[in-house]
Amino acid sequence: MLLRGFSTIALLICSNIFMTLAWYGHIAFKSRLERYGMLAIIFVSWGVALLEYCFQVPANRIGSADFGGPFTLWHLKVIQEVVSLVVFSLFMAIFMHEGLKWNHYIGFLCLVLAVYFIFKK
Repeated sequence: MLLRGFSTIALLICSNIFMTLAWYGHIAFKSRLERYGMLAIIFVSWGVALLEYCFQVPANRIGSADFGGPFTLWHLKVIQEVVSLVVFSLFMAIFMHEGLKWNHYIGFLCLVLAVYFIFKK
């Protein structure tokens, strides 16, 4: 059960890396993509998003209690959101050179509280 939990989280991290690149990579790498039209950028983003789903779907199936995993759908959703914001924060710091501000930390604290309450029995 522990292995399924760690596998789920690892797959969600991979999924969110691709998701962030699909959604925001065209902004971060605009100088490299500017010569291509919007349609080409959309298709590239769709291709990257396909890779996201190649990790997301197995993560949810491995982690779901309905398939023998340790998490309810509520758990999976909250884990997904936390992972998504952590990956996005790293993306912003590394590629967009924007740091976290006090309000971001407060928002993250609210997410930690959400995790606590969702996992509370």
